[in-house]
Amino acid sequence: MHLLDFLAGWVAGGLATAVGYPLDTIKVRIQTQHMYSGVWHCIQSTYQREKAMVFAPIDLIKIRQQNQTHPHQSYQGPLSRDLLSKPKYRGSIHCLITVIKEEGVLGLYRGITALWLRDIPCFGLYFLVYSIFTEWLTPQGQHKPDWTAMLLAGGCAGMTYWTLATPMDVMKSRMQMDGMGQQRYSGVLNCIRESFRQEGTRVFFKGLSLNCVRAFPVNGLTFVIYETVLAFLRKINLKD
Repeated sequence: MHLLDFLAGWVAGGLATAVGYPLDTIKVRIQTQHMYSGVWHCIQSTYQREKAMVFAPIDLIKIRQQNQTHPHQSYQGPLSRDLLSKPKYRGSIHCLITVIKEEGVLGLYRGITALWLRDIPCFGLYFLVYSIFTEWLTPQGQHKPDWTAMLLAGGCAGMTYWTLATPMDVMKSRMQMDGMGQQRYSGVLNCIRESFRQEGTRVFFKGLSLNCVRAFPVNGLTFVIYETVLAFLRKINLKD
């Protein structure tokens, strides 16, 4: 049964990530860069310059690639093939190799303390909220919720998670970007102090609205897909 749970979770997580990834890219850029006046400005700038998104399985690699804001190729003119600029990272594997080469293996774990501080307390509440909402939304006498109840419960759980997790998510993103240039932060506490000193309380809520907008459909979809795939796999398993 554990294998079936794993397979269902893998499919659900992959599809949900694909749905939420574009907004995740915008969220990361707002949290780590100061060139954008707002969410819509960031979306327009990203589309005009790049018209694409990249994906990486490692969070630090994802953050580094999401913050490459210049085009992959820039030419002098329509008739010239002279390359004027190129990105630091040419892809996920190249980014991984470059980080290890320039910052060592430990560079891949930059921001891991902030990641722990974000996920350890928030994930417990995430599943608690989902469980409570599914109980509320399941009709009396019915053993399991229908897909609309799972969608709503998952969405509410996701929004609760990101409401609490966004402050540390900002710190995590900033620390993961710290290795691309001159290192600014000596640790999580230093990152919190410096960010607050330079930008005030609002820095801890950068990307909150996007996190919540993204969280509802992504997490709702995650639980619906998970339960659907798990039921399908169990049915196949019983036939064997």
